[in-house]
Amino acid sequence: LHPDDIFWCTADPGWVTGTSYGIIAPLLHGVTAIVDEAEFNARRWYQILEDYGVTVWYTAPTAIRRLMRLEFDPTDEYDLSQLRFIASVGEPLNPEAVVWGREVLKRTIHDNWWQTETGGIMIANFAGQPVKPGSMGRPLPGIEATILRRNEDGTVTLIDQPNVDGDLALKPGWPAMFRGYLHDDARYAKCFADGWYISGDLAMRDEDGYFWFVGRADDIIKTAGHMVGPFEVESALMEHPAVAEAGVIGVPNPVIGELVKAFVSLNAGYKPTPELQKELLGFGRSKLGSAVAPKQIAFEQNLPKTRSGKIMRRLLKARELGLPEGDISTLESD
Repeated sequence: LHPDDIFWCTADPGWVTGTSYGIIAPLLHGVTAIVDEAEFNARRWYQILEDYGVTVWYTAPTAIRRLMRLEFDPTDEYDLSQLRFIASVGEPLNPEAVVWGREVLKRTIHDNWWQTETGGIMIANFAGQPVKPGSMGRPLPGIEATILRRNEDGTVTLIDQPNVDGDLALKPGWPAMFRGYLHDDARYAKCFADGWYISGDLAMRDEDGYFWFVGRADDIIKTAGHMVGPFEVESALMEHPAVAEAGVIGVPNPVIGELVKAFVSLNAGYKPTPELQKELLGFGRSKLGSAVAPKQIAFEQNLPKTRSGKIMRRLLKARELGLPEGDISTLESD
């Protein structure tokens, strides 16, 4: 950011990007920041960029994909000449979006990577380096990132070969590093191994030192730039008197990355009707907000579980997508 910049971070301040970069960053740098509370509207956004002369724009891949679907060239109708830098975060930015930015907005969209736990950007495409569409970029100065495999004895094996998948890890010690999870010291301890912070994301590093996102190591759902935990959604749905159990997965979606889909079994006295389906969708939105709530609900009276009673989300997803079910030796009910 430069002293005379007009900065617009489109993230909700309730999420870490909106807090760290929508509020704290512009205040620290003393630059003018745009705050817009309205829901996404493409023409409204372009009008804001023009009217306020936004110079630095930080947004999410979901918003960019929505803009890409419009059937008009924004530069024909709006003056975006003052816009000098665009960045994107929240989920991986697909290569097509980078190409679209160059061809339509006449600007390169810079992807980057970080987490709530890191407190700030760790890996990014810098303004002064070539951008490889689809890559999250290179580590920031002072940040040591690597790809590794975690061993059962608590040690790690660093992966030096290029283009090999592994856990994306960081050397602890950066100023914004998180200090723990609230009331969950054990979970915090599991994030570290052999002197490295294990991010939970899978990635690879190419021969030029660029990092590429591969996927999440667990079943966290990335939807519209947000990370959604299935347990949170399941717990909220089960507060409804009709719901006995719920299993939540992410289903690939070309616009928002993944949409949240819930499979629910019903309590006695309730029938799987379209009316109840709509009611549960509305209930989810009221409890969780539209960004986190399920977009689809399916009735499944016999959710697949392990013998210990854990719902097998992996199996739900495989069946939903028509993929191999894999090992089902622990499956109890079907």
